[in-house]
Amino acid sequence: MKCRHCNTELTLPFLDLGSAPPSNAYLSATTLNAPEAWYPLRVLACSHCWLVQTEDHAGREALFTEDYAYFSSFSSSWLAHAKAYVGDMVQRFKLGAQSHVVEVAANDGYLLQYVQQAGIPCLGVEPTASTAAAAREKGLAIDERFFGVALGRELAAAGQSADLTAANNVLAHVPDINDFVGGFTALLKPQGVATFEFPHLMRMVQSCQFDTAYHEHYSYLSLTAVQRIFEANGLKVFDVQELSTHGGSLRVFAQRADTGGQAVTPAVQQVLAAEVAAGMLTTNFYSQFDLQPKRIARELLSFLIKMAEEDGRVAAYGAAAKGNTLCNFAGVRPHLLPYVVDRNPAKQGKFMPGSRIPIVDEAHLRAHRPSHVLILPWNLKDEVMAQLDYIREWGGRFVTAVPRLEILP
Repeated sequence: MKCRHCNTELTLPFLDLGSAPPSNAYLSATTLNAPEAWYPLRVLACSHCWLVQTEDHAGREALFTEDYAYFSSFSSSWLAHAKAYVGDMVQRFKLGAQSHVVEVAANDGYLLQYVQQAGIPCLGVEPTASTAAAAREKGLAIDERFFGVALGRELAAAGQSADLTAANNVLAHVPDINDFVGGFTALLKPQGVATFEFPHLMRMVQSCQFDTAYHEHYSYLSLTAVQRIFEANGLKVFDVQELSTHGGSLRVFAQRADTGGQAVTPAVQQVLAAEVAAGMLTTNFYSQFDLQPKRIARELLSFLIKMAEEDGRVAAYGAAAKGNTLCNFAGVRPHLLPYVVDRNPAKQGKFMPGSRIPIVDEAHLRAHRPSHVLILPWNLKDEVMAQLDYIREWGGRFVTAVPRLEILP
């Protein structure tokens, strides 16, 4: 396989999780009886541009289907994050009724609803029909196509050029990262600003977040790699912020390299220097990571087996993609983890891909009173613990498995 950015042959291993089905390919009662597609799940690093990337075995149309079940608005903390982002951008870049905002991967309108409420014209680009329909129900305009240079140019030619573009947690999801980034160069006004949020590869390694690897994630990103990709496709990074979301993310600010007027902030060099200090420009940083998933899988399995032998009642919360990676790699099945609770009605009544663990509504927790609740989306730990605080009434405890198994007080 060759690097998706620089075309260098990839030989540096980063992570080998065997094989798994697509993490958002939830099964119904009907498809539960049908064969299930599994693909190798291996991740490699480019020793030339340091872009980390999943081997490509399934096309994006097979991963982002019309019944895509990830809806951003089911997380209250993520909604608060989006609202704060909009407020910050309006103030910093003086956006108003004369401006135009485009969000790529607008999902169910979780972010653009706040742009709309601020009286700013906006457009969402979202290729999955299920989430696009939810966004339209909020009164938002949605272009239901995959984004790239061709669509960026088409929108610009139609008078839809942007003062601000937002692309949160999508840069990792695109198979042709050069075409995707080039689309923003085509879409931005001469003084426009593009922001991108993505989990920071440095935090992924430092915190053993191997479960964020799945087929929908084509790339795992450092600022070092992103800056290089942006420069090659007409964008210039002028600021970066470190965020706590998703276990440690970056928000990168970019402008057109030919016309942008924003001064480069010291934060850019500071994050690049931190990546150098962490060893991210050396092969050792990447080649040592593969040891961590095996330890985490052993710890989780030992805990679940112990609970089963002691007649403990274990449930899980959050049928997230990262939970599917964890359960499938560790070999967790319904005899060890009988159900997963999720607030999203689109997932309830279905089954986790691969592990085939049933997904149920929250009423199951009160009915079955589990002794332990394993929080699969550990990045939302505080939100989930506050939401399910009532399990303490019967002595229930919360558990997380990443970066190590921990029974929380």
